[in-house]
Parts: sequence; C-alpha cells; structure tokens
Amino acid sequence: MSNAIFSVPEAINEPVLNYAPGSPERAALLDTIRHMRREIRDIPMYINGKEVRTNKKVRMAPPHDHKHQIAHYSQGDKKHVSMAIDAALKAAPAWAALDWEQRASIFLKAAELISGPYRAQVNAATMIGQSKNVFQAEIDSACELIDFLRFNVHYMREIYTHQPASSKGVYNRLEQRPLEGFVFALTPFNFTAISGNLPTSPAMMGNTVVWKPANSQIYAASMLMQIFMKAGLPPGVINLVYVSGPEAGDVIFNHPDFAGIHFTGSTAVFQGIWKTIGNNIAKYKAYPRIVGETGGKDFILAHPSADVPSLITALSRGAIEYQGQKCSAASRAYIPKSLWPEIKAGMIRDMNSFRMGPVEDFGNFINAVIDEKAFDKLASYIDNAKKSKQVEIVAGGSCDKSKGYFIQPTVLLVKDPMYVTMCEELFGPVLSVYVYEDNKFEQTIDLIDRTGNYALTGSVFSQDRYAIDLATKKLANAAGNFYINDKCTGAVVGQQPFGGGRASGTNDKAGSMLNLIRWVSPRTIKETFVPPVDYRYPFLNSENPNGSVKKVSVKTKGSLS
Repeated sequence: MSNAIFSVPEAINEPVLNYAPGSPERAALLDTIRHMRREIRDIPMYINGKEVRTNKKVRMAPPHDHKHQIAHYSQGDKKHVSMAIDAALKAAPAWAALDWEQRASIFLKAAELISGPYRAQVNAATMIGQSKNVFQAEIDSACELIDFLRFNVHYMREIYTHQPASSKGVYNRLEQRPLEGFVFALTPFNFTAISGNLPTSPAMMGNTVVWKPANSQIYAASMLMQIFMKAGLPPGVINLVYVSGPEAGDVIFNHPDFAGIHFTGSTAVFQGIWKTIGNNIAKYKAYPRIVGETGGKDFILAHPSADVPSLITALSRGAIEYQGQKCSAASRAYIPKSLWPEIKAGMIRDMNSFRMGPVEDFGNFINAVIDEKAFDKLASYIDNAKKSKQVEIVAGGSCDKSKGYFIQPTVLLVKDPMYVTMCEELFGPVLSVYVYEDNKFEQTIDLIDRTGNYALTGSVFSQDRYAIDLATKKLANAAGNFYINDKCTGAVVGQQPFGGGRASGTNDKAGSMLNLIRWVSPRTIKETFVPPVDYRYPFLNSENPNGSVKKVSVKTKGSLS
C-alpha cells in the first residue's frame, strides 16, 4: 500500500472553443449532429453497471423539431428504483474503502474523455435533446462539466488534507467518511453540467448514488453515464434510472438507508421533498443531507450612471440566452427613467436581429423552449400581458409550436412593479421591465429586496461607486451570486461558486469545497501516547494551614479520608 500524500493535477478552467467557420471543432460537431439525427437510439437505464430495458418505451424528439424522433428510452418503475438502491448499497463498502486518489483518477479521466474524444458527442446530444445553440452547449456540457470534475478533485484533496492541531502527548486526526447509506441525485433538464455534477460530486467523496434525470435530459444523461463507465466507474456506484418523480420518491424517501439528496429543480418540488423527508425522519438511520438549488426571479438594477451599451448587452444576453431557461436568467429589470428611451431602442434593435430556429443552423441565436408544457405556460403569460392595461409589449410577443416550441423573445414594460411577471418565475425568454424615477434609486433597491421569495442571482450597473456600495450592502440577502456591471448569468466553476438562499435553495455553492463537504461525515480520532493511570486530579489534594499538602488516600471500602 502506498503511503504517499498525493498531489492532483492543477485545476484550470477548460478553454471555450469558438466553432468559427472553417474550424476543426465546427466540422466535427456538424458531422456528429448529422449522424445523431439520422439514428433512433434505444436508451437503457444503467443499474449495477448493466443496461436495463423495459417494454415501456418513451419517444424522444428535439424541442425545436418535435415531429422528428431521435430516441426512445426504457421507462422504469418502483422495482427499478429498489434495484438501484440495492446496487448502491452493495457497492458502498468497496467504494468507500477505495483510496481517494483512485476515485479521483476515474473522474479526472472522465473530464479528459469529455474534453477530447467525446466533446462533439456530448455537445451534440445537448444541442439536439435540449435545444441549445452551439455556444450554450459548449459552455455547459463540455466546459462546465469538465470544470466540475477537475475542480472537485482539487477540493476533495483540500478537504482530506485539513487536519486538527495536536497537543503534547496527543495525536489528533480527522477523517472524512462518506455518508452511511445512498445519495439520491435528482437533476434538471437545462444543464448537462448540473446533471453530471449532482451524482458525481457525492460519488467522488465515497458515496454511492441513485440518479434520476429529468425526462427531457435523458438523451445527454445516458451519454454521460457511458463516459463515466468508460472512465472506470465501478458497477453500482452511480445507478441511472428513468422513473416518475412520485414513484422514485415513494421508494427512496421511505428507505432507512436514504442518506441525502442532491437536487436542482423547481422550488415547489424541493419544498415537497423537504416536507416528505421531515415526515419520515424517524425512519432513517441518520439525518439526511438536503442540498438543493431551485428557482430564481433574478434582477438587473441600473443606476442613472450606468453605461448604456454594456447594460443593453447584459439584458439581451442575461435574459434571453438559452431562451431564458437558466435559474440565473435575468427576468426583471429596474431602469431609471432617464436611460429608458436609449435602452428600449437598443433592446429592440438587438431583438430584431436575433435569428430563431433549430440548433443545427449555427446562425440561430434563439432556439426552442424545452417542451409543450413550458410553451403553453409562457404563451399564457404573454397572452395575459397583451390583455393587461398595466403592460406594454415592447418587443416580441409571438409564439408558434407547429414545428418546434418557439417563443419569440419578449420584453414587457410594466406599470406595477408587483405585476405577476415581476414576481413569479416564468423560466422563458420573457423580460419584465419597471421604470423608476431617477431620484428613487434607494427606494428601488428596497423594492427589489422585498419582491418575491427568491434570492439566486442579481446585478447592479453603475459608474458611481457609492451607488454600487449601497446596492451591494442593501441587497446582501437578495442574491447568492451578485454581479457588478455584468449580466447575472454565467457563473464559472472555481471562480463564482453558485447558489442562492431564501426560496432559491440551500446555497451550498456548486463548484466549491462548500458543496463537497456536505457529502462527508467527519470522524475525529484522538490517540494518547501515555495515558494517565490514576483518576485523581491535583485539585483533590488538600492544603494544611501550615502550607503543607496532605494527599488524599482511598480506603478499601471506597470512602475518602
């Protein structure tokens, strides 16, 4: 057995490829997309390292071309959840006992596979299955996921090397054990990187995992699972199942070995899960770890001194990229009256230049929303806004689902800062704008802080340092990720750890040591080299009036004299 204290490769953010015309990455990706669109994949579950198929096949289609089938997956049931739990528990002892550097090697290899030979495939799967343009896929399914894997290995080593002090004659150690039981990873549709990070970060720390992705992300998730297995992930460490949420919950949240959940999704679902765990708390061997990032109603606040061109770009990108389907997307903006005419003109100019269509055409900046349910919800909000006397449609407002679920990027100017689209999470390419009087900047800060229950991301644009300082301090609890003179999206692993508070989640900061520390249970070990042989402490000795010390003795029957 090695007794070395190993270093790990330096964690550096993965460079973003540009996919410019004529570039080799563009040619490789276009060829991969064409190939993947020509086939219909049969996607199995993966339990205990084996492919598991059922007779119930669910059709999958691109959101931007919903009449074209790309795959079908095998839908499981409660039986498959139980199989996954059994496999995870069976794999747990050997996985926990494996030296940490061996676990690290698996995930570092996975990062290299995604960075190299599988980059085009993972990006193509994300583009086709989740309707992301090439840049949004590259920064997500390639770069961010690679960063998660590499930086988490770095953080894992830091956690393990943190040790307590030892006093004379004592040797103290701290070991980080995996949780006792299995971890449930429940992952969203919108980021392949999150889908990959939620099961791998607990697994990296020695836990075994049951992973349920969103149905609309299974196309890319299944590819990630194949990559993890190719990287050497042992059977049973991560088990990928496709079941309904209620069926998964009925089995998992009633199981005594349920040790924790790693979640990204809606606030309502997370709150329901938390309530269920609370009701079942007496069933578990230990208190489960609950780690979740949920919704957001993210804001951009402009001060009268704001630089207008950079603000317009931040609004166009922050609100509209990936059709506004980011938890961090700017969905409400507060603009001073003096700047509004110029900002309005700039946003209309930008949005009139947006091309919308399928991801296979790299000239399209806007693609489809994820599914018909999301389309119908967003179309309803836009239709109601058109009817409201409180709202002006500044740009966009059209919807069409005949071929794909396309929502035209829409800007709503609202008279009432508490209008529904200023308060509720829409999760689409809809930006609501409230214009305030220039002399009411501080009152507008207070308005932002008390609007809604979310606290995920937000930003302030200003060239006035006193205004920046005021907003930063007064909005201390309004956003877990706060930006100055930048859009409120685009957190980078290792640079801006991501997560928010209030109704936006537990703020355990994915992409940092803070998240990984949730997946271990520390044990303190104290070794005393020369232990005492008499229970008596010096204070038990009595002192005579003449200053001499009379030592305490013990009678045979145990009484003191």
